[in-house]
Amino acid sequence: MPSFDEVLKEAGEFGRFQKRVFFLLSQTGITFSSLFASVVFLGRAPENFWCRIPGAAELSERCGWTLEEEHNFTVLPLHLGNKSSNGECERLDVAWDTSISCASPLAHYGNHSAGNLPLITCHDDWVYEQPHSSVISEYNLVCGHAWMLDLSQAILNLGFLTGAFTLGYAADRYGRMPIYLLSCLGVGICGIIVAFAPNFTVFLIFRFLQGMFGKGTWMTCYVIVTEIVGSDQRIVGIVIQIFFTLGIIILPGIAYLIPTWQGIQLAISLPNFLFLLYYWVVPESPRWLLTRNKGEKALKIMRNIAKHNGKFLSPHYSEITISNEEVSNPSFLDLVRTPQMRRCTLILMYAWFTSALIYQGLVMRLGIVGGNLYLDFFISGAVELPAAFLIIVTIDRVGRRLPFAISNIVAGIACLITAFLPEDIPWLKTTVATLGRLSITIAFEVVYLVNSELYPTTLRNFGVSLCSSLCDLGGIIAPFLLFRLAAIWLELPLIIFSILAVVCGLLVLLLPETKGISLPETVEDVEQLSSHFGKHGKKRKHQDTDSYI
Repeated sequence: MPSFDEVLKEAGEFGRFQKRVFFLLSQTGITFSSLFASVVFLGRAPENFWCRIPGAAELSERCGWTLEEEHNFTVLPLHLGNKSSNGECERLDVAWDTSISCASPLAHYGNHSAGNLPLITCHDDWVYEQPHSSVISEYNLVCGHAWMLDLSQAILNLGFLTGAFTLGYAADRYGRMPIYLLSCLGVGICGIIVAFAPNFTVFLIFRFLQGMFGKGTWMTCYVIVTEIVGSDQRIVGIVIQIFFTLGIIILPGIAYLIPTWQGIQLAISLPNFLFLLYYWVVPESPRWLLTRNKGEKALKIMRNIAKHNGKFLSPHYSEITISNEEVSNPSFLDLVRTPQMRRCTLILMYAWFTSALIYQGLVMRLGIVGGNLYLDFFISGAVELPAAFLIIVTIDRVGRRLPFAISNIVAGIACLITAFLPEDIPWLKTTVATLGRLSITIAFEVVYLVNSELYPTTLRNFGVSLCSSLCDLGGIIAPFLLFRLAAIWLELPLIIFSILAVVCGLLVLLLPETKGISLPETVEDVEQLSSHFGKHGKKRKHQDTDSYI
């Protein structure tokens, strides 16, 4: 009986069928990255708003004022009388009624100037020139409520974290495609509810759920793609990251064309319903089917793959061999029970955490020069494109481990140099900081590939999901770490980033090299991998077909 890798080689390791599935599932990266970064445009700060005086709405209607005239009558006198107030977070402690003059409403208060009238903090009656342009104006997330926008992004990351655990586990137990399709449906439905949420509480609840399902779509599609190709073609795990970057690049164009936050939210959510059509064109992962003792279904799928690839499987194949090992209820203990698995899990968790923390920290700190939000965001996404191409050029020549380590170490050194460069050469600081971002982006993309290659089929989706959950934790911590440490010393966060990155670069050298090695099927396969180019690594390669050497 042939092994799965032998059958895959005969059916085609990256033929027409796999290319089609790869292209279809890669579109998930565009929608997921749009969700990931959408807060930048959903939460745009309103250009002009002020706190409305009680009775001003009725008076404005009676007098036929425009918004500009109401602003001039109610806020401008306040600013002239009190230079420290712009009328956004406080107002005059007065109330207007029908006896107020339309021509000079403050004349009602006699000789009192606006500077002598008492002020009061504004709580819930703001006026916006563009009331539905962002979440901020929709739910009054200004002044004392401004922190709630940060809360909404933290809630989204919490959803990512929850999805990594729950849906990662479900995909290993119930199958890749059922969970992928369920997640796509969930992202679409929750996205619509978020767009029409009647209040901020409902907005937060369904933003959390959208994050949870969004993580399910991204992680599951990634695992499917890496499981249906041969070991020499697992570079697709890096190429799929390009679609994530494409989503970052496309998002500002969507936001530029659509003036309201509800429109942007729908534009990034509704495409997920189209992915439900994959039910008819993307099969279940045959590797996963074999771990569930569903060899007949797996063989049927392999024959279909061979047919689409213009190949032909031997009619004598009646069963595909694979390990009898089966983990029906994977848990964290399965990832740390044996020495090699434990080492890989702990290092990968740290690598995910560090990559996310430094990546988001550098993005927030660098702040592309210029005042155009759309152009700045586009450029920040374009900076990431070279990362994937550099990986594609090097990873199959020198392996995974060396680029993984070097990218982290270079990112750390770049952060350290940036911290001590003088302020009078800003172009050099920006250049070095950009090099740091490019390097950490490479590390971020390599960790996806390495993570999926170091876990057996029975634990792969759960392992990738659990380790990558540390990415979401890093994303939650990054803004707090950056801004609180910067308050002490502006460059202090870069020092911390530098230490974290260099330590990560040294630790990943302890991981096994997976270049040219078949995906491990069992925990025993993982334990046979060596972190050195020695006897065990060579033996492992010779156990596979010659094409993997």
